[in-house]
Amino acid sequence: MSQGLLAGKTAIVTGAGSGMGAATARLFADQGANVVLADINEEAAAQIVGVINDGRAMVVKTDVTDEASVSNLISNAAEAFVGIDILVNCAGVPQSFIPIEEMALEQWDRIIGVNTKSIFLTVKHVIPFMKKHNRGSIINIASIAGVRARPGLNAYCASKGAAIMLTKALALELAPNNIRVNAINPGPAETPMLDKFLPGNTERAEDEKKRIFVDSVPLGKLIQPEDIANGVLYLASDQAKMITGEILNIDGGRGI
Repeated sequence: MSQGLLAGKTAIVTGAGSGMGAATARLFADQGANVVLADINEEAAAQIVGVINDGRAMVVKTDVTDEASVSNLISNAAEAFVGIDILVNCAGVPQSFIPIEEMALEQWDRIIGVNTKSIFLTVKHVIPFMKKHNRGSIINIASIAGVRARPGLNAYCASKGAAIMLTKALALELAPNNIRVNAINPGPAETPMLDKFLPGNTERAEDEKKRIFVDSVPLGKLIQPEDIANGVLYLASDQAKMITGEILNIDGGRGI
């Protein structure tokens, strides 16, 4: 495909094996981009590439909390497609409701690592390629939980709040290089990750999901991965060329 909002551009999407990342990778390919799908689950990401299947998509197995792995991702992407125009940080992990005194340090470190440190690492290594061409767009998937806290989601809220402020700080830092940095706050989304916010394996998972998540959304339904992908596409495209440092809520009104 030669036409589209992202024609001729190259994008890296982390967490591209499922959910919002997979929806974003598919939409980007439909809009003409070369897409590098990064995920620790290489097999899942490869299945998405199989759907795209036009020679403009590739998979790089990546642990977004490991600097060597992230560096390998960026160098492979730049070599395969001669430059990087767009970075989308979709990789993330949830937290089931847990009191702070029961939170293990290893669990805290993992949530902060995947949800926040990963942004630092990917941006650190992609920026030299974007600065070379004096352009770029970075979109970080944060969460409405980064601005509307919930009890028992202590580490998750902290990680997403940090992602939001890191987005704003980077937007100011990189503006002289014509590199835009924005974030999206999804509300409760219908992805494989949603059930993992629930404590334990309840037999009434669907009832619990409705009570806790759907009922918290004024529009009365869960956000779909494609809703997030559409927002990412807008922020990545030249239609948003004068937008940076913004946090877009795609949450059905949850953040009101």
